[in-house]
Amino acid sequence: MHLRITVSGQLEFIARLEQQRAPQTCGAFLDSLPFRSKIIQTRWSGEAAWIPLGSLDFGVPFENHTSHPAPGQILLYPGGISETEILFPYGSTMFSSKVGQLSANHFLTIVTGIEQLPEMGRRVLWEGAQDIVFDRESPATDYGLSVAS
Repeated sequence: MHLRITVSGQLEFIARLEQQRAPQTCGAFLDSLPFRSKIIQTRWSGEAAWIPLGSLDFGVPFENHTSHPAPGQILLYPGGISETEILFPYGSTMFSSKVGQLSANHFLTIVTGIEQLPEMGRRVLWEGAQDIVFDRESPATDYGLSVAS
């Protein structure tokens, strides 16, 4: 299953849900769609943007978690020592907070639009908070990906 992610109403990404590796995180996030928020430059994690979610509780454990996501590997930190957040890497990233290194659930992977990640990074860094929307994508849509029938 794929989600459409739109940043600034202009940059569009298609992301694959990592349902086998992070089933509880994917299920909880699907229940929250469409998900609308603001995305900003991270403070401690390097070339990444984040969506601070405060005390929002998705009710998920750590699964498929990492501290070193590749560009386009989107993470959900379910909370704990730091606030709940979504991390959206666009370059070299090590997930951290003011209390130190963290790990979070890799639950989405960009499969279309990865070439737009540097532009998204430029916008959050130099223009500030950007609107972001995650929504379901039609299963009939063809992105040049193999789709099971």
